Amino acid sequence: MSGPMWLEPGGAEQDTLALRLAETRPPRRRPRRAADDTALAVRPPRHGPDEEAVSELAAELADRVGPAVHPYEVAALLEAEGLTASLIKERYGHPDLFSLAAALYEQVPRTFPEPARAPDPWRPDTVRCLLRGVLFALPGLAHLLTVPLWNAGRHAPALIVAGLVSWAWGQALGHRAHLRRATGPREAGRTLLVGAPVGAVLATAAGAVPAGAVPAGGGPVTLVVAAQSLYLAAAGVLLVLARELLLLAALSPLIAGATVLPWWEPGGPLRAGLPALALSATLTLTGRVLWSALADPPVAGGVRPSPLSSLPYGLFGLAAGVLVLLECGREPYAVIVLTVSMGPAEWLLYRYRGLSVVALRTTATPAGFLLRSAGTLGLCLTVYLLPLWPAALLAGADPAGLLPLAAALWTALLLQAFGAAWPSAVICLLAAGGAGAVTLFGLPPGPAAALSLGCGAAALCLTAYALWRLGRPAPHA
Repeated sequence: MSGPMWLEPGGAEQDTLALRLAETRPPRRRPRRAADDTALAVRPPRHGPDEEAVSELAAELADRVGPAVHPYEVAALLEAEGLTASLIKERYGHPDLFSLAAALYEQVPRTFPEPARAPDPWRPDTVRCLLRGVLFALPGLAHLLTVPLWNAGRHAPALIVAGLVSWAWGQALGHRAHLRRATGPREAGRTLLVGAPVGAVLATAAGAVPAGAVPAGGGPVTLVVAAQSLYLAAAGVLLVLARELLLLAALSPLIAGATVLPWWEPGGPLRAGLPALALSATLTLTGRVLWSALADPPVAGGVRPSPLSSLPYGLFGLAAGVLVLLECGREPYAVIVLTVSMGPAEWLLYRYRGLSVVALRTTATPAGFLLRSAGTLGLCLTVYLLPLWPAALLAGADPAGLLPLAAALWTALLLQAFGAAWPSAVICLLAAGGAGAVTLFGLPPGPAAALSLGCGAAALCLTAYALWRLGRPAPHA
């Protein structure tokens, strides 16, 4: 019977005997060849992956392997590091790239670092905001210089009427210019080039009515009213186009003249000449800025907004002007404090928007966002109002009337920043109308109490509406 021995009957016993003989017999030695020695020296035999080398690689790439959510990401990282297939086999003992990537993925713990913080889109320019507050108050130096040259009691009504018209027109024009600026500087410049002179003419015409009632003084008073209206129109253009430093340079004659007043009494020509020089510089710089804006190439497209969209901003400007003038009649120095505080108020408007964006990113429920929004609103209001108390006391004014007015104006400006112009305008108009009626007709509870109560009620209504309107994520998205 032919065939392999272990397939025949009795082959198992013969195999056992052969194995025992093999164990007692010394092993046969095969002659070594030089080629075998060379192969052993160049490629030592490996018995699986080199764990020590893999661990070193894992420690080296831990910060980049940890965030991976799949071994394929680690494979892409290794390929980007320049690890070839032959190098992976020789150095780390793995058959291919994916095997080594899987080993690193298993060895390195998963880490999910926080994403990089996005830049704050509403980060305010602190210097610019503070400078704007100073620029709002600096024109008062012109009245300080020229007050000995005219009768304030007889001429004040004309200046007040013209100032209210300029304030209302400037607010509406500024809003429209900002809308047109989205199309391009040229469109904003064209809007201001047409609107600013019209506003100056309207304010002068309105102020000329009470000025004509002044016996033998209508002409000079109208001239002063025209100068005031021209300055407010030109300064509004520079502020809308963010040229605060140019406006500060134009007002330098007023600053110099007011600085020397405590030590030196300038003559009448100098008292009138310094404001005239400041006005001329303001008009000249405004013309140059508008010319530069008009020199920009036109932008195709763009939507021309309706003039009615700026109406509530103008009405708010009128209401705010009335409230400020009523407060000025009661506490003149409080109005100076309020005017200077408009710079920090603008800074806080930016901070509110920035903090609201942070709350939008960090809260997961509408209720949580509402709480964060209420806390942000309360924080910004407190930061704005708290310094006004000692500032009013230092100026010799009563803070009880200033703080409600400041709160109402700041909250109304906040709502306007989010496009809620009509509610803020209507509430402020009601407060101004009530306080004005009490002042004009001598109704109880008196002008001071009526102004405080009206501004306090307006501040509460505006705050409640702001919480309802801005306590949702949609306006901040």
